[in-house]
Amino acid sequence: MIDRTGTDFVESKTQGVSRERATPNVRRAALHETLRLYLGYLLLAVICLAISMLALPMRIMLPRELRKRLGRKLIAASTRTYLRLLVLMGACRFDLADLDALRDAPPMVIAPNHPCLLDAVMILSALPGATCIMKADIVNSLFFGAAARVAGYIRNTPLRTMVQSAIKDLRQGSHVLLFPEGTRTTRFPVGSLQGTTGLVAKHAGVPVQTVFIETDSGFLGKGWSLLWTPRMPITYRIRLGKRFDPPSHTAQFVGELEQYFQLELAHAQLPDFPVSRPVA
Repeated sequence: MIDRTGTDFVESKTQGVSRERATPNVRRAALHETLRLYLGYLLLAVICLAISMLALPMRIMLPRELRKRLGRKLIAASTRTYLRLLVLMGACRFDLADLDALRDAPPMVIAPNHPCLLDAVMILSALPGATCIMKADIVNSLFFGAAARVAGYIRNTPLRTMVQSAIKDLRQGSHVLLFPEGTRTTRFPVGSLQGTTGLVAKHAGVPVQTVFIETDSGFLGKGWSLLWTPRMPITYRIRLGKRFDPPSHTAQFVGELEQYFQLELAHAQLPDFPVSRPVA
């Protein structure tokens, strides 16, 4: 069973004591992990800044639908590059091969669990035509919001507008990435699910594709400090679950969906794959 219940939190708080007593080789390895951590943050900041600089002329010069398509492709290419750099640094290992099956699939709501901040990055890297429902403060932010606005990503509030925008994108042939928990997981293996997934799927008349994100680390989960250094490489695997038909009753569907997530994630096993596989 994957331990996502806070082991890394305990380890991070005891690292200072253990490393004082550690051998030079262990201290050197810990230093390398810390350097990789901050290099990863720096690379993400540089990529976000570059996308933001491109987003401004795109908004001015291109018609809305064209800039939306190009913006999503730009984000997909940038996130793929970022994941490859994390692999090359030895910070992470990824198995995202299952997402390839969704790339040319018909419109649907993609519904993953949400253990960490990298979840949307991993999924959007493989699905250049998808839109993402994001927290409004991220879409409105100066640093992260420019790319999201160019790509036509959807604010999660107000609810009515969010649902209408998601339905519109689905009817135009897009996938919609929507995390049913509404935030990163607060109770493992999965938190309480909100009704928005079923609501969007019901009114758009599209299926809901469940996606399971599995990791061996609490890195960037709810409550994780950016200053904590995890053990590396961190392993991530994404696998596809059941594809549910468009629901008729939203409340009943949410209960069924939550039970399914609980059963699937409670006994998940990460494979021991020595070679990281970023997206194609």
